[in-house]
Amino acid sequence: LDTLKEKQCSAVFFVTMPYVQQNPDLIRRMIDEGHVVGNHSVQHKSMPTLSMEEAAKEIIDLHNYVLETFGYEMTLFRPPMGEWYLDYDTNNQMGVEKALPKVTGAAHNGAVYLLHAVSKDNAEMLGDVIESFRKSGYTLKKLA
Repeated sequence: LDTLKEKQCSAVFFVTMPYVQQNPDLIRRMIDEGHVVGNHSVQHKSMPTLSMEEAAKEIIDLHNYVLETFGYEMTLFRPPMGEWYLDYDTNNQMGVEKALPKVTGAAHNGAVYLLHAVSKDNAEMLGDVIESFRKSGYTLKKLA
């Protein structure tokens, strides 16, 4: 959040119920600083393995909790899972030297980047990622 504020750059934070419940001050700061807080489900289950009712509950329960707790209407949902850049594995970080070119090398118009906040590499390189995109002529905008 500090880097995004310094770089005057907005982001979308897709959050799960445990994260929201354990970090209410961060959620409030995300909202107050103009970021989008997106729905990533209650328990991070693989949606295709759930019934329609279970999947709906995973989304609606988090949506309602955030609305009731923060007065914030979630408008975006990102299903759990995805394996392109395994930055969420905190025990297996690749280092900024490898991660930075992997992230910035795939830049293209309309790209949506998913960077997990738990990643030490992402935290260290976020400012450089933003600057790299801007130097390449891209404009960074938030989804919503």
